[in-house]
Amino acid sequence: MSSLEKLPTIDHKPHAAFFRQSGWLMIATILAGLMAYGVHPLAKKISAAEYSIFGTMLMVTACIPTLPLQMVFAQQTAGALATNRGRQLAGMIRLGWLWTLILWAVAALVVLLFQKQIAERWQLDGLEILWVTLAVVLMNLWMPLFSGVLQGRQDFFWLGWGAIVSGLGRIGVAAVIVLAFHGGATGMIAGGFFGLGAWAAIGIWRTRDLWSINPEPFDGHGLFRQVAPLMLGFGACQFLFTTDTMYAKAFFSGDEMAAYVAAGTLSRGLLWVVLPLATVMFPKIVQANAKSEKSNLLAVVLLGTAALAICGAAGLCVVGPLVVKLVYTPEYVAATTKLLPWYAGAMIPLALANVLVNDLLARAKFKIVPPMVLLALAYGGTLPFMLHQFPGRMEVALQTLGAFNLLLLAVCAWFTWGVKDRTKIDG
Repeated sequence: MSSLEKLPTIDHKPHAAFFRQSGWLMIATILAGLMAYGVHPLAKKISAAEYSIFGTMLMVTACIPTLPLQMVFAQQTAGALATNRGRQLAGMIRLGWLWTLILWAVAALVVLLFQKQIAERWQLDGLEILWVTLAVVLMNLWMPLFSGVLQGRQDFFWLGWGAIVSGLGRIGVAAVIVLAFHGGATGMIAGGFFGLGAWAAIGIWRTRDLWSINPEPFDGHGLFRQVAPLMLGFGACQFLFTTDTMYAKAFFSGDEMAAYVAAGTLSRGLLWVVLPLATVMFPKIVQANAKSEKSNLLAVVLLGTAALAICGAAGLCVVGPLVVKLVYTPEYVAATTKLLPWYAGAMIPLALANVLVNDLLARAKFKIVPPMVLLALAYGGTLPFMLHQFPGRMEVALQTLGAFNLLLLAVCAWFTWGVKDRTKIDG
């Protein structure tokens, strides 16, 4: 057995490291989020219709299964390092890298064939932004793959720096293209390509000792049995988190959607602030589960997430209108302020459900996955129905989102504490 396969994870100390690691990731996430949010003041330099197009393209990239991809590779990396299967892990990483490229190429071909219809449906002024968005999609596939490997080996230092560098690249490139070259929404999206590309490059470089070694065969069927539930479970969470903007875009004009995008950008920041707690928890529970060890992290993370999310939502309702006035044009202020309480409120149950989903899937408790998928499908059918039944009422979209997020939290709570076979999980 090689010396690489005997290496422990980069930070394998017990719970004493948890607060330091999650604290660093929170700082990095906040800094990256502020820099990413710094792109949005550029909305003052473009029309409301252009900004709504930017928001829609942003949500297209956000719908890429970044969260499922990251959690799959975090789980596989943590488990492989805990059980000395480094060479098998190398094969998994290479295979994932290849298949993301193949799937992206297929999607690009589909977009090429239907680009005119897509542009007409989403009221795009040109096709350039569609192709720049496709480039962002590719980076949005590679970034979570290698970020997941960093997360799984608990290299949270570079995971945080990757987020910060991504934010710097995003705001820097977007500002230059929009201000100097009048690039509009296309320039703002191009900033995302350079930011995510830099993050992916950091992940690729920092994990080269894992994927560059000679791989060994691994059990493909066994891997699929682990990967499929993770992809579906975390995919359902991401679907609830990201798709409302794309649904709404089909029912509201560009000027109306500008306020919706602004409220969504602020409110989703709540979830990004609390995600680091679950991000640090996940590989530790995977590792503990692989070694048949006990962990009491769930209660700590759940309480911390609840406190941060509730306080953040309340603060956003108070401070949000001031932020909107500073960042956006006066036309956005009233409509955005009206939507903020609904949007922020919808994020709280989703943040709590995300913690429980991380715990359940880290312990390979996959019975939760079918109900989550059914819930996401029901949401996908209910939201357009509600928007059609209540035309012109944007808050209906957020009320529907909040209701389904509460249902998700209830289902996760039942599978965490209500199912009989879940006993003494946290010791």
